[in-house]
Amino acid sequence: MFDRSSGILLHISSLPSQHGIGDLGRAAYDFVDFLERSGQRFWQILPIGPTSYGNSPYQSLSTFAGNPLFIDLISLRKEGLLHKKDFKKRDFGSNASKVDFAKVQQEKMQLLRLAFAKTNTKQLEKVLLFAQANKKWLDDYALFMALKQDNNLKSWQLWPKKIRDRNPKAIKKAFIKHADEIAFWQFVQYHFFQQWNHLKAYANKKGVEIIGDIPIYVAEDSADVWANPKLFLLDKSNKPTHVAGCPPDAFSEDGQLWGNPIYNWSRMEKQDFKWWINRIRFSFQMHDVVRIDHFRGFEAYWSIPGNSDTAAHGNWIKGPEMKLFAAIKKELGDLRIIAEDLGFLTQEVIDFKNATGYPGMKILEFAFDSKEDSDYLPHNYEKNCFVYTGTHDNDTVLGWAKNAPKKDLKKAKQYFQLTKEEGFHWGFIRGAWASVGNVAIAQMQDFLGLGTKSRMNIPSTIGDNWVWRMKPNQLNKKLQKRLKKLTKLYGR
Repeated sequence: MFDRSSGILLHISSLPSQHGIGDLGRAAYDFVDFLERSGQRFWQILPIGPTSYGNSPYQSLSTFAGNPLFIDLISLRKEGLLHKKDFKKRDFGSNASKVDFAKVQQEKMQLLRLAFAKTNTKQLEKVLLFAQANKKWLDDYALFMALKQDNNLKSWQLWPKKIRDRNPKAIKKAFIKHADEIAFWQFVQYHFFQQWNHLKAYANKKGVEIIGDIPIYVAEDSADVWANPKLFLLDKSNKPTHVAGCPPDAFSEDGQLWGNPIYNWSRMEKQDFKWWINRIRFSFQMHDVVRIDHFRGFEAYWSIPGNSDTAAHGNWIKGPEMKLFAAIKKELGDLRIIAEDLGFLTQEVIDFKNATGYPGMKILEFAFDSKEDSDYLPHNYEKNCFVYTGTHDNDTVLGWAKNAPKKDLKKAKQYFQLTKEEGFHWGFIRGAWASVGNVAIAQMQDFLGLGTKSRMNIPSTIGDNWVWRMKPNQLNKKLQKRLKKLTKLYGR
């Protein structure tokens, strides 16, 4: 399904802009132009849903909604919904290389409410048409957000019992009581999708395809779990009986406790996996290709008791395996899905991934363990894979080179014939582009030769994650020409 090609991994939030965070405005179009001129086929992004505590795109308030912080405010000015005076004395943060989420959240949401207040009847009609067309998910999401505002942003599990448990009469009253707030969240989603669809159409016209990303699990505090409690393993009080994570390994004695509710796979199967089919269908309306995170969880998943403090006391439970993907294929046909098959893989997981036919992932930063011949070394690749210098969870190449064991770095230097003249980061990019893998991807930070301070995420930590931003002058013709030359040299 994939020709020999290449692309760049850069999240929307990392684009330059004058409003504290990357958005769907001018810089996004400029980046598409850069991709086209440098011969790249793909723009890979992270999940684009609304984020909550910790700002992780992998813990979203909705698997369908778009992130309000990505809405381009300049476009709203052009529509007459905002004016120059509305931007006076706004503080979006002072560091152009980092997102200050607290300031951006406060300022952008205030401006979106100002814009909503100025919406005229004709504009509101378009919002209502959008709301009607997306009723299946938007009604629940808009009410969820309205109730969240009404309950001081608390988790839905701490709301009054009747609302928490979706008592029909209470829900009906809530729709009436919070009609104005619901209309605001519909307005926000209308503008997000209007801008997103315009950007995607522009990219596709330029020959650039967008690779989206969806987590296997959804956040506990999300419209998805609140609206569909029977599709998750919850108790009578709607608290998770079991949650997701990873078992203990060489990197973590206690494993990783993600805390996401586990799916009630038996109930989903009885419903012919309708929820998952709708989720995948929607994802392909938004993107051209979709990467599914933690793909091995469909074969077997680590299930941890809901009251556990660590992931150490979990168990491996069999997942839906091919039953799910057979149902998806029957309903939606052949899809271009990337299986994130990193981490601990048994032969059963490998056989399952191969049965789907989806390409897996190869990470060059994982390749140079001096003690063994790794499957991540390019001479071991098959064509049906995506090759990455590193992902959003990895250090940058220069950061890796600085922190890697000396023997591992020596092996990498020998393997790729790395030199300081070329730059270690360009040597790794060359290695990915030269490999037999059908698609090669590198983080934008690696093209720019940035170090650990520009790393996107350190897994299992909360703090300075998801904040890196590219400066406007970092996309230049010199970089464009060098990337195009390399891409042409290796037939991508």
